[in-house]
Amino acid sequence: MATFSELLGAQIKNEFAASQQYAAVAVWFARQDLPQLARYFYRQSLEERNHAMMMVQYMLDRDIPVTIPGIGEVRNDFAVATEPIALALAQEKQVTADIEALFTAARSEGNPIGEQFMLWFLKEQVEEVASMTTLLNVAERAGQNLFDLENYVAREQIGDGGNDAAAPQAAGGAL
Repeated sequence: MATFSELLGAQIKNEFAASQQYAAVAVWFARQDLPQLARYFYRQSLEERNHAMMMVQYMLDRDIPVTIPGIGEVRNDFAVATEPIALALAQEKQVTADIEALFTAARSEGNPIGEQFMLWFLKEQVEEVASMTTLLNVAERAGQNLFDLENYVAREQIGDGGNDAAAPQAAGGAL
C-alpha cells in the first residue's frame, strides 16, 4: 500500500493533469464561440493548478521530497457541449476518490497533520462535484440551445471560483 507522501506526490500529477484538461476544454469552448463556458473552464484550470501547488507547499513545509511531474495527453476534441462537461464531472469524481484515499492513508499512518490538510480538499471536492453535476444537468436540459447554457453560466456563480480564505497556501502564490 502506498504511503501518504507517495499518494500526495501522485496527486500533484493528477492536479496538474486536471489543470491541463480544463485548459483544453476551455479552448474547445472558445473555439465554439461560447465565451462564458470558456472563461469558466479557464478559471477551473487555474484552480486545479493552485491545488497542485498547495500540495507542493505542504510537502515543502513538511520537508518531504517533492518533484514536479510531467503529465500525459489530454483530450481536445468533443462532438457536443455535454461531452467536455461530462468528462470534467468524471474527473472530479475520480479526484474525490483520490483525496479520500489520501485522507485514509494519513489516518492509518497516524498523521494528524496530513489528515487535517486533506480535510480542506475533501470539502472542496463536495463543491466541485456538485457544481459540475449541476452544470452537466443544465447543459443536458439546454440541448442544442447553447445560448441558454451560456446565459446560465453568465448569470449564476458556479462554485466558489477558487476563492476560499481557508484554502492552504500555494507554493509561489495562488494565481
